[in-house]
Amino acid sequence: MPTPDQTRLLSEAQDPLIARVWRAMAGLRTTVTFMNTGAHPDDETSEMLAALWLRDGVNLSYACSTRGEGGQNDIGTEGGADLGTLRTAEMERAAEVLDMRLYWHGQSADDSITDFRFSKSGVETMRIWGRDRLMARFVEIIRTDRPDIICPTFLDIPGQHGHHRAMTEAAHAVIAAAADPAFPGCDLAPWQVSKLYLPGFSGAGGAYDDEVPPPPATVVVPGRGADPVLGMPYARVGQWSRQFHRTQGMGRWVPADAARDWPLHLAWSCVGADTGAVTDNLPRTLADLGLAEAQAAIDAALAAFPDMGAMCRLAARALTLLEGAGVAPGQAHRVDRKRAQLARLIRLTSGATARARPARGTVAPGEAVAVAVEVEAAPGADISAALIAAPGLDVTPGGYAAAPDAPPADPYPDSYDPLAPRAPALAVEVVVEGVASRTVVPLDTPLLVLPAARARLSEGRAFVNLATSARTVRLEVAGRSAGAAAFDLPAGWGQDWQGNAVTLTLPDGAGEALVTLPLALDGRPARSVRHIAHDHVAPRLNHAPAALTLRTAHVALPAGRIGYVGAGNDRVAHWLRAAGMDVTELDDAALAHPEGFAGLDAVLVGVFAYRFRPALKPAVPRLNAWVKAGGTLVTLYHRPWDDWDPAATPPARIEIGQPSLRWRITDAAAEVGLLEPDHPVLAGPNRITPADWTGWQKERGLYFAKSWGPEYRAILRMADPDEQPLDGGLLVGEIGRGCHAHVALNLHHQLACLVPGAYRLMANLLALRGRG
Repeated sequence: MPTPDQTRLLSEAQDPLIARVWRAMAGLRTTVTFMNTGAHPDDETSEMLAALWLRDGVNLSYACSTRGEGGQNDIGTEGGADLGTLRTAEMERAAEVLDMRLYWHGQSADDSITDFRFSKSGVETMRIWGRDRLMARFVEIIRTDRPDIICPTFLDIPGQHGHHRAMTEAAHAVIAAAADPAFPGCDLAPWQVSKLYLPGFSGAGGAYDDEVPPPPATVVVPGRGADPVLGMPYARVGQWSRQFHRTQGMGRWVPADAARDWPLHLAWSCVGADTGAVTDNLPRTLADLGLAEAQAAIDAALAAFPDMGAMCRLAARALTLLEGAGVAPGQAHRVDRKRAQLARLIRLTSGATARARPARGTVAPGEAVAVAVEVEAAPGADISAALIAAPGLDVTPGGYAAAPDAPPADPYPDSYDPLAPRAPALAVEVVVEGVASRTVVPLDTPLLVLPAARARLSEGRAFVNLATSARTVRLEVAGRSAGAAAFDLPAGWGQDWQGNAVTLTLPDGAGEALVTLPLALDGRPARSVRHIAHDHVAPRLNHAPAALTLRTAHVALPAGRIGYVGAGNDRVAHWLRAAGMDVTELDDAALAHPEGFAGLDAVLVGVFAYRFRPALKPAVPRLNAWVKAGGTLVTLYHRPWDDWDPAATPPARIEIGQPSLRWRITDAAAEVGLLEPDHPVLAGPNRITPADWTGWQKERGLYFAKSWGPEYRAILRMADPDEQPLDGGLLVGEIGRGCHAHVALNLHHQLACLVPGAYRLMANLLALRGRG
């Protein structure tokens, strides 16, 4: 683990000044703004955007509807709003690489515009999000950013994600709405978008299956070639940005000869047809706005590269020429952007630097935190720096002081601009030849305000199996602020506090129920804080009401020992233990041992483990041999690309279907038909009844099997509305003297959501036995 100083040194060494200056020059080449739109973090067309920005100088922005809360997580166990917080941070890092402004439609974890689950329908998506809500926010984004061009990433056609389809439909509608002074949902000045492009390329692939071909190309954005200074192909610059979406496994190496061009279709224009570029018929430079002298100074500054001194002086002259410059109504935003870009270029080329580092990353209301501000002067430039206050955070002589009522850090900020970092931050003024420029730089480490009444529960959810003798739940309550802690409990419940540990006791005769038990500190509702910390993003906080959600249910347990092979992408072992099952997590040594599976009655392979648990792959032949000798194997929820070889990974052939849109059941309440109603997996130790399929969350399942060998029997049949049924959600096969059950139902998610039927079905799966 590197020290803080080592991290700072690496950060500077890995991004030398000349590269930062070169990237800062890109957006000064034009005044055109291109807005990409999508539904999720990672929907942006990164490779195309990299070429438009770095080669062509086009200013970029991205409007994204959701935070990806409902998606998967390749690097950890964050889910829901925690995952949304992490993906927000990832999207900001990805945008920073492309110098791209970022706007979110969903502005909080409680917003109706959320990644509610996969949808196959744009109509359904728009209904759930709320058309009026989406359009009001979209108009606000357009009128704030004032893009010349809008371009959705996906087409509104069957076979596409419903969220994508809704955003593309909205991109068509928002042009007229944003230009309409009478639009009722936003009071900002109207803005007329000049062009709407649609992708002239297919969005089909591993997940989607476009049923209609893309429209004909009217213009092509070249994607081939390499940047002359960075030495990277534009496609790899795009992937440099994209690799920050690590929760989604993004980022791939693109060989220089594998780069592609990007055909676009001009679907609407109020400025005429193109003649060869997306910037045609738009004000490309300040000269087109009547500011030819300022544009000449900018051009001279860019031409002086890499002479930093000359660039700095010429940029300062250009900035002076823009002060007080008058332009036509509705064009001032272009000049404002150039001022900000020039100020950044002046700071970088001046050689003067300033940075600020808080003594710690969090501060509680009523507390103060020291901030070390470092300023390094350079010949010919005067530099000064001052901390910027934020809501509830006042600047003090030594740092910041949080007011007693300071609001906690926002896990879902609604916008991001690399040129205007959010406060708390550092304002830097550089004076060169009498010309003062001001920029804002982020703190080296974000300073995050904690909630006033806070406590971190060791678990936010708990399961009590009424078929066992367990009637208590023990929790640790850490990181709490001052005040006496107490849960608000129903009548008959008990709570016994021993320091930060509490034991909750259910009343005699407790029946099946789902209850929420809020925690209070001195009678005030407490909030639970989740620290989101990963190496590729800056730390974040998510916070929600501190409460325990408790489910009680009857689940008959399987006999025998269960071995669990996880990869950190689910908490299945935890939930099985909570229900009372005997679970041993198999470490790498056990997987490598010739007798590592000996003594186990069942082995459960967790989500994505064949890909993300390196020690598992060499153990697969021994695991499959163990099954044939009489063991029970249960495999959960794997994708075709998770090192799943249909003929070699499972004990007998199972092919997972692609594209995934065709092999999933998104309706969490889809009727479940029983193909084998008397099969042991439905009979015991728990009789699976229609009630066990109620209360499911998000969806039934994903990555259903497409085909399988004669050893397997399909147990269930289900379908989404107006679609053909799928049978590959649960397969059980006799393998030699043992058995293998492959599960595409998202049982891991249902366990975490405390769905009783998922516990009963999982118990039955682990109770299966072959002929051994």
